Amino acid sequence: MIHVLIVEDEKPIARLIELNLTDAGYRTTVCHNGLAAAELLTRESFDLILLDIMLPGLDGYELLESIKPTGTPVIFLTARGSVSDRVAGLRAGADDYLTKPFEIVELLARVESVLRRAGREEEKYEIGDVTILPRSRQVTRAGKPVILTQKEFTLLLLFVRNRNIALFRDTIYERVWQGELEEESRTVDLHVQRLRRKLGWQDKLVTVYKVGYRLED
Repeated sequence: MIHVLIVEDEKPIARLIELNLTDAGYRTTVCHNGLAAAELLTRESFDLILLDIMLPGLDGYELLESIKPTGTPVIFLTARGSVSDRVAGLRAGADDYLTKPFEIVELLARVESVLRRAGREEEKYEIGDVTILPRSRQVTRAGKPVILTQKEFTLLLLFVRNRNIALFRDTIYERVWQGELEEESRTVDLHVQRLRRKLGWQDKLVTVYKVGYRLED
């Protein structure tokens, strides 16, 4: 799951950002002090940092200098909205610059854009009401978590990454179980049945006669 550090000394703003990022599927950590954030960054890594400029302890520019060697993308969040301030922030090394007050939808769009440019966005698949996040191994159906075994999850990814392609049982077994399918084995069929039941894919994960299975999307 993408992990975002929010460094913002105004607690109501920090809480609002935290709630909305969490709802959008991000993991968040909040710091209200520049020094505390600097200390945290020595112990933990993040995929993105939302950084206020006016902070107690260390200001945003000072903190940015310690962030740059890590390569972590940074979005400045600040009340300083003049052109010269924005230019200074971008020249200092920030990946984007958002002026307060801002709309949450714009913040989320900028977060997605910066993560995409930095190559840190999480791969995501959506099929009907099912969402799959491979990196964090999360699966939800209609917003509710779906618990899958390791083999079920690997099998699911195989189907999702080969949508609308008929996969032979032998191929499925080799890719998921790293071996050769034994004659009369029902392993693949039983796992497919479990996926159908857990994901409600009775009409999507179809049987292909004398071949195997195909995920229709």
